[in-house]
Amino acid sequence: MNSIQVGVLMGSSSDWDTMQHAVQILQDFGIAHEARVVSAHRMPDDMFTYAEAAAERGLKAIIAGAGGAAHLPGMLAAKTVVPVLGVPVASKHLSGVDSLHSIVQMPKGIPVATFAIGAAGAANAALFAVALLASHDPELRHKLDAFRAQQTAAARAMTLPA
Repeated sequence: MNSIQVGVLMGSSSDWDTMQHAVQILQDFGIAHEARVVSAHRMPDDMFTYAEAAAERGLKAIIAGAGGAAHLPGMLAAKTVVPVLGVPVASKHLSGVDSLHSIVQMPKGIPVATFAIGAAGAANAALFAVALLASHDPELRHKLDAFRAQQTAAARAMTLPA
């Protein structure tokens, strides 16, 4: 796959600690992606340009991480028909609950799929993007099935102390 299929956006470089987990999953599955900082507050024109061009560029999903006020996922979703997957990034003050509430409170007509706060949410957003792409790609579907089978096998192999 040569053309970029998934955009991973974050409001600031400090969100990378969380969003790198999405990028790692995309890399593991061989999905062409890009990772960028596009702040809804500091660079709104860049954010609108990105969102408006996303479908034309061939993006199939946008994973948007946001901390604090968490405007990025919703603002992107307002400007594109490409599915936006929101990842709340833990903040210093409210541990990401503020971001979670902001992302899930989108008004009717502005859909944003919302995931858990932090690294697990970023990884799951990427896996959701993989599942979206796998619905039209048998090879990717096979990789996803194998990944899930491995997770199941690992869970079955876990032993608890006596």
